[in-house]
Amino acid sequence: MKDFRLYAITGEEFHPGKELVDVMEQAILGGVDIIQLRDKKSSKLEVLKKAHKLRELTKKYDVPFIVNDHIDVALAVEADGIHVGQDDLPLADVRKIVGPDMIIGISTHKLEEAKKAEEGGADYIGVGPIFPTNSKEDVVDPVTTSYIQQIETDITIPYVAIGGIKRHNLKEVMAAGAKRVCMITEIVEATDVRARCEEIISIMEEQS
Repeated sequence: MKDFRLYAITGEEFHPGKELVDVMEQAILGGVDIIQLRDKKSSKLEVLKKAHKLRELTKKYDVPFIVNDHIDVALAVEADGIHVGQDDLPLADVRKIVGPDMIIGISTHKLEEAKKAEEGGADYIGVGPIFPTNSKEDVVDPVTTSYIQQIETDITIPYVAIGGIKRHNLKEVMAAGAKRVCMITEIVEATDVRARCEEIISIMEEQS
């Protein structure tokens, strides 16, 4: 997969009154270079409809499109990748289903999970939650920036730091070694999404 820096996950409940595609387009224009559709409440048909729209958008801007959890939806819309959690299908089975070319990302919360993901052929891992977060239900306790430091030492595949990351703590995350970050509410809740993403990118560039 091509490298990325700012990863955005959808969170429609955090931008009422704004269309999903419009928000994600502004995020891309502001510098987001990978998009994930995460929707754990809508029907499968609704998720599929959203995925089709985001696939069209991401193709327009040549931005990788990842679908969370729904392997069938990812295949149906020809997404670039699928992201799964520790309680989803094992990596080997996901690979059998999606084939050799689709990106597979896995959420990890401790070094043992990260090592297993790397050994199993994951293309990238999510590392978190770094800080407390309200954007996801049933979230595990924060792993803190010390987990980033472990990953930097022991893992070679790309990783993205996620969970409670905001502008005010972004420098702390990057100081621990992270080069890629994922944000949800910090992006989608913004009145001006494009400007917010540009600001985030500027902070990242200052720290790189």
